[in-house]
Amino acid sequence: MLLSLVLHTYSMRSLLPGVVLLGSAPTYVLLWGAWRLLSALLPARLYQRVDDHMYCVYQSMVVFFFEHYTGAQILVYGDLPKNKENIIYLANHRSTVDWIVADILAMRQNAVGHVRYVLKDQLKWLPLYGYYFSQHGGIYVKRSTKFNEGKMRATLQSYVNAGTPMYLVIFPEGTRYNPKVLSASQEFAAQRGLPVLKYVLTPRIKATYVAFDSMKNYIEAIYDVTVVYEGKDKEGRQVETTTMTEFLCRHCPKIHIHIDRIDRKDIPEEQESMKRWLHQRFEKKDKLLMEFYESPDPERRNQFPGKSVNSKLSLKKTLPSVLFLSGLTAGLLMTEVGRKLYANACICGTVFGCLWVSFRA
Repeated sequence: MLLSLVLHTYSMRSLLPGVVLLGSAPTYVLLWGAWRLLSALLPARLYQRVDDHMYCVYQSMVVFFFEHYTGAQILVYGDLPKNKENIIYLANHRSTVDWIVADILAMRQNAVGHVRYVLKDQLKWLPLYGYYFSQHGGIYVKRSTKFNEGKMRATLQSYVNAGTPMYLVIFPEGTRYNPKVLSASQEFAAQRGLPVLKYVLTPRIKATYVAFDSMKNYIEAIYDVTVVYEGKDKEGRQVETTTMTEFLCRHCPKIHIHIDRIDRKDIPEEQESMKRWLHQRFEKKDKLLMEFYESPDPERRNQFPGKSVNSKLSLKKTLPSVLFLSGLTAGLLMTEVGRKLYANACICGTVFGCLWVSFRA
């Protein structure tokens, strides 16, 4: 019975970060809403700067749990500039943790407040988060024929005109990698004479092309990022995907991140040329991942080619945010007035957010 209790407790490790992260969200929305009201008359550039700092506070807490709490080792290969840049971040999509990896890298460039995502449309209905991401520069897109190119261009152009710092995260595969989706992707590629890939899906061009075409004179580079979560299942076999819960339960001891920085001048501007370029980039990703999992040389397996850097992030960058937001949340919940504010932020914030994104759609 004691052993069963220990195992059950061990399996619940993901609860602590989940409770803190989700529990602090209403508190953060209250802070952000108050700032919105106070800054209504301030210049847009000043508002944006403070908003980026506030976003950095919450995402710093997220990074704390996904890097320090889990104890995951971050191994970086390739070229990650030390200084922040205006960039488009293209990555393979293997896990629900992928969007946090973008924050993990941006944190190392002091650019986490600049991270903005291109997200699939259904995510706009997430309570609190769906609305907030849209307010922090997130762009919700629909797939295939429903993709609204004009709306995305107009949104990006408004950011360029306002001088908004840009670390735009795009997952060109459009959905997470899994065997069922892979089969459909391979069939699609074979029918159209495209390379049949094994460890990534055939990329979609629309969002990447519109983003680059809208900001080609504003961004400095594209970061081509390939991510592997090194983990094993209960039988000790290497796994190819890792869920957020598994990650928080420390089933992923290492994250391997390969980065190619591609200067703006080296990226083709015409859509068909960019489509070929993007497919070539994903062929390279596929080869990198094939080498990672299947290299005939055991010493080259479970690593990318080249030298890796064990990138450690100082607790000074993340712990203050955890203490601030969790402490503020605890303080709210200790008083009757605070509990009412908290409950109203949960309920009213969710309802208002859903109404807002519905209206904007």
